[in-house]
Amino acid sequence: MKVAVFSTKNYDRQFLEAANSQTQYELVFFEPRLNRDTAILAAGFPCVCVFVHDQVDAPTLEILAAGGTHLIALRCAGFNNVDLATAAKLGVTIVRVPAYSPYGVAEHAVGLILSLNRKIHRAYNRVREGNFSLNGLLGFNLYERTVGIIGTGKIGLILGQIMKGFGCNLLAYDVYHNPELEALGGKYVELPELLANADIISLHCPLMPETHHLINSEAIAQMKPGMMIINTSRGALIDTQAVIEGLKSGQIGYLGVDVYEQESELFFEDLSEEIIQDDVFQHLTTFPNVLITGHQAFFTKEALQNIAETTLGNISDIELGRPCTHEIRYQPEKILIG
Repeated sequence: MKVAVFSTKNYDRQFLEAANSQTQYELVFFEPRLNRDTAILAAGFPCVCVFVHDQVDAPTLEILAAGGTHLIALRCAGFNNVDLATAAKLGVTIVRVPAYSPYGVAEHAVGLILSLNRKIHRAYNRVREGNFSLNGLLGFNLYERTVGIIGTGKIGLILGQIMKGFGCNLLAYDVYHNPELEALGGKYVELPELLANADIISLHCPLMPETHHLINSEAIAQMKPGMMIINTSRGALIDTQAVIEGLKSGQIGYLGVDVYEQESELFFEDLSEEIIQDDVFQHLTTFPNVLITGHQAFFTKEALQNIAETTLGNISDIELGRPCTHEIRYQPEKILIG
């Protein structure tokens, strides 16, 4: 089978080609993102492979289907960039990689917590300039602090395990209670209680209409003054303008994000020679108590290997007519996984 792989970097090609030694598909790599303008490149490809910022909307799907594409393989967990209703109408199958880097993402969230708390990023720059003053670098012990985890699937659970190792108290909010988190001593509470009592809040939930701008001005007003927010999940879980106001007022004491709601125009590209036009993002970078990374929480050797192997395994399952547990099946008012 010919597979058109969009949004590819050197590291994508390296790991996909290594995994393809077992499947021997004809992989054709395209650096541009998939959208309605670039979809014509996939003409004649039965399968198209995409990443988080590719636009798999109705017009793009119609062009792909007209060109012979019947399978779209996401090499990511989220599928909010896919028009599932149109895909179902056109007979295009959608598969994904549901959990490729739970340890990597959770560990990155902890890295943001530690760096923000102990001002490691600021201390690093000071020492390089010969400035060894400790003024402005005061942190706090994580021991006995309360960490609120919103979303307690695999990543949220692992974060809970790590923070429990620091001696933290765990509060959790999720529609589904994870017994493994409860076994750690994690306590499930309603969202207002978590917001009011957590010293650190870490987001690990999917982006859905119900969670869009979950952290907004109303939620921020309920938080402890000076608390810390961490987001390694999806950018639009946070209302960025509301968070900026919270930072300015001091209600939010620390912000660490690996995602941003308008990141598709920024992340994964080298824009160091350009003037970034996003004034909201630029404003966010001016705060000394904000740490931003460019959607790299997933970026470990183990994750890229898992993504490549699972993606090609999904393609094989569909091609050979085997049940695929990672297929996303759309029904009106319902989305079925597997």
